[in-house]
Amino acid sequence: MTSLTRQEIGQGLAENRQSPGGSARNAHAETLVAAAEASGDRALFRETLDNLINAYLWSSESSKLLVPFARLLQEYDKDPGAFSEWDAHSLFWQFKWVATAISDSPGISLESATGWLDEMERRYRIAGYSERPVREAELWLADAIGDDERAERAFKRWLAADRDDMSDCRACELNGQGQYAVLRGDDAQALEIWAPVLAGENTCAEEPHRVLATSLLPLSRLGRTDEARSNHLRGYRMARGNESLLPAVAKHIEFCALTGNESRGLEILAEHASHVGPLANVDDQLAFHGGILVLLRRLRELGHGQSPAVPYEGVPRTVSELYEVLHAGALGIARQFDVRNGTTRVSDRFLARIGREPLIGHLPLGVRSAALGQAVSPAAPGFSTAPSPAMVPTGFAELVERARQARDLGHPGADALWAEVAVRVDAQPEPDPLVSADLADHRALAAAKRGAEEAPELLAAVRAGYRALGRAERAALTDLRLASVAAQSGSAPAEIRRLLGVAVRAAESLDAAEPLRTRRIALAELTAIRVESYLRSVEATGDEEHGHGHVELAAELTAFVAAYEGTLADLTAEAEEMLGRIALSQGDLERAVDLLAAAAERAVAAGLPWQAVDALVLRAGVLMRLDRHGEAEQAARSALEGAAEVTDAEAQGVVRLTLADILLRRGEAAEAAGHALTGAHWFDQAGLTADGGAQVRLVLARAYAQDGRAAEAAEVLQSALPDLLEHGEEQAVFAREFLGDLLRRLNEFRPAAEQYLLAAETAKGWEDPRPQAGLAQSAADTLSDAGLATEAVAAYERALELHRLTGEAPVAEVRVLRSLAWLGLREAVTDAAVSRARTLMDEAVGVLEAALTAEPGAAHLRSELAQTWHQLAQVLDRRVSAQAEHFDEDEDDDRDGDEGGGEDEPEKLSEAEIEALRLEEIGLWDRAASAYAELGPDHLRDRFQCLNNAAWTEQERGRADAGAARVAALIDEVKALPESDVPDWLLPSAERLFAQLTA
Repeated sequence: MTSLTRQEIGQGLAENRQSPGGSARNAHAETLVAAAEASGDRALFRETLDNLINAYLWSSESSKLLVPFARLLQEYDKDPGAFSEWDAHSLFWQFKWVATAISDSPGISLESATGWLDEMERRYRIAGYSERPVREAELWLADAIGDDERAERAFKRWLAADRDDMSDCRACELNGQGQYAVLRGDDAQALEIWAPVLAGENTCAEEPHRVLATSLLPLSRLGRTDEARSNHLRGYRMARGNESLLPAVAKHIEFCALTGNESRGLEILAEHASHVGPLANVDDQLAFHGGILVLLRRLRELGHGQSPAVPYEGVPRTVSELYEVLHAGALGIARQFDVRNGTTRVSDRFLARIGREPLIGHLPLGVRSAALGQAVSPAAPGFSTAPSPAMVPTGFAELVERARQARDLGHPGADALWAEVAVRVDAQPEPDPLVSADLADHRALAAAKRGAEEAPELLAAVRAGYRALGRAERAALTDLRLASVAAQSGSAPAEIRRLLGVAVRAAESLDAAEPLRTRRIALAELTAIRVESYLRSVEATGDEEHGHGHVELAAELTAFVAAYEGTLADLTAEAEEMLGRIALSQGDLERAVDLLAAAAERAVAAGLPWQAVDALVLRAGVLMRLDRHGEAEQAARSALEGAAEVTDAEAQGVVRLTLADILLRRGEAAEAAGHALTGAHWFDQAGLTADGGAQVRLVLARAYAQDGRAAEAAEVLQSALPDLLEHGEEQAVFAREFLGDLLRRLNEFRPAAEQYLLAAETAKGWEDPRPQAGLAQSAADTLSDAGLATEAVAAYERALELHRLTGEAPVAEVRVLRSLAWLGLREAVTDAAVSRARTLMDEAVGVLEAALTAEPGAAHLRSELAQTWHQLAQVLDRRVSAQAEHFDEDEDDDRDGDEGGGEDEPEKLSEAEIEALRLEEIGLWDRAASAYAELGPDHLRDRFQCLNNAAWTEQERGRADAGAARVAALIDEVKALPESDVPDWLLPSAERLFAQLTA
């Protein structure tokens, strides 16, 4: 190995400390230790050992820190005086990590582990530290070896001991205390202990990441599923990809496996596939693979054992194969612990973990996950695609009668009842020809609904069967279905009309005493109206008057309603719904609202609430367009109530999407999120994940964001983004911009900027450049926040170009110019940078003055002008401050020629130049303050800031009295204002400033 210089080692240490945790960082840190030891520089050697210990800690190789720690401890024992106060503190702090690493290493004997614990206690006592960390370490060692009495004593002594600067942070301590409560079977107490961490009151580098993961199963066991879902979405986002948090990642996988979200668990596993193998830290391996095994076992139970999982050590594995290899490895590790500890506690807990039964049939998480392909999926809470046990009669005859009633009513549960009949029919002692005909009818109708080629043949056989049994009313209905199938399959108009004629004549030829004769005739008429409208549209030519077909259809439907409204409510309601849709297509929204309301009311009055659902959903949407939000919400809620018996998954999804969207627009974010969450589940069940599922997830993300749950919103939106990008350019731009906003709120600046830039690229070809300009500016702001100055400048310049193309965005243009000015000063406050910033600020002033010429009274323009003067003064103040930072004001004048030679340093200013800059600053602040004064009390904060800056600059010039005079004038003015116009903080702040200036 080529030897490294001390400077190269120092540079390597700086780079290593900034590198992400993992094996690459660890290998580099090991190289630096070897180089420092070879150099003979003991101080540098100690520094590299400390760095290596920290590198190991934040990786999956934390057990390796024992060796470098032991070497560093030897260095301390040789020469304690060589360790600074901070170095010594760091060494003793690392003792806690060592205690954990030893406990988690089955290769270290129990005698050695106990010896290290005793050594830690001895050294802490001598150094004067509290025993608190020692007792915590003792607790976990005692728990591992099954000495519960010792563990309980250690726990109590841990809590009783004083906290000092060697104690773990409060968040980490609460994590451990809560975990101990879980081990004792008290989930509720654990969650109470964790509350400050989960709420964000106590945090650290790995908290609440770990507590969020650990809380998932206790919350689920207690039925607090909303919190569990939230903690999963927030927590996995924090733990994802973090090598030192693989045990936390495993808890998220386990949670998914036990809540019916196996596909989500598989996705998380795939994201961490590179770690599915032997790990240096075997305790982490046991924890990580244990969570994976829970998932793999569930997948095998669901029949997915032969499905592909993830590779193991580069070899592709099925679910069952991966289960076997991980199970053997993890159980082997657990038994190593048992051998060392003299107890089976570790393996007992491992086996209990991987054998856990599901806690919840299915908990909707909101995020999009690929389907596993299972034939039957659980329904959302509160809804079922099958009749309830109370609905299914035990007797076969009663079951058939119930199925026929449901069929005749058009009840959504009819399919499930006929399915049950089909299951039981073979067990009957004597075949019933009518039951057989009804089952054939059900099968033929199902084939017709899915557009099967064999549907006409099946229907014809059903018609023959009913005729043979003398059931002419059922045969007539089959004739009508044959005509409808012909229309759906695109048959020739003549053939469709022939079949319609057959169906109408079959209905009319029914015996006058047949109770269903009127219904059959009316249904044939309504079907003929609908089909004839379709045929007219097919046969229409371009010369025919636009809309004539709708007029004719509306007239026919109106006549139908008049003829049957007193006798056949359900068919009349269907006709009125069609009339409502026609009115809507013609732009007559008010008439559409009335017709849809009438249709829904008629269906509900007839005892068919499920038939009202479509009309109510459509009506809710129209009412939103009319800005009648309260009525829209009422309609959507009525639709939800009517959908209680609807078994169609898409219909369930649509109802919830509609209501969630309305509630979100009304500011009811929490309730909106609940409906959107369930809606996403239903769309997934319907196989519409990429369509309605994407839309409802967008609503869910918006609801979470509105409710202040940005992390959950981002997780949901990112999962749906690939689908949303396929919904047109406008949708794609909105989704990316929204995701950028969320990521920015989460301080994830680089990925946020990427989303803005991708959205801007999509909008590039639009005729209106304003959306692209706004996106480019958002990207620039975020790139600036990320510290990527070069990239930010390029984005700002593009935004400026686009804003100028519109000629309608002076404020946006000015803000870009000001941002460019400040970016130029970020690296160094040189004269060139200050000159460039001044030019840009002056340009911004020119833009605003030109805009004010066209709109003199525009308060927002005047405010921006004042802000620009304010910021220009700050730029000049930065230049003066840079002078003080780089030059000693007491230096002799004869050394001036040697100063300011560096490219990144300002040239030295003379006293006269400094005075001129200060006077200019004061003038700009005074001008800005005057402008803010004219704008009224709403700008008191900005005005005070300007006066404050001007006053202190006067003080620097030796004219504190001039600054005090400004502040005194403001105090007098503020005292004369109504109290409601003055912020509470202003007068005390001004009086304190005055006192400081006059002291």
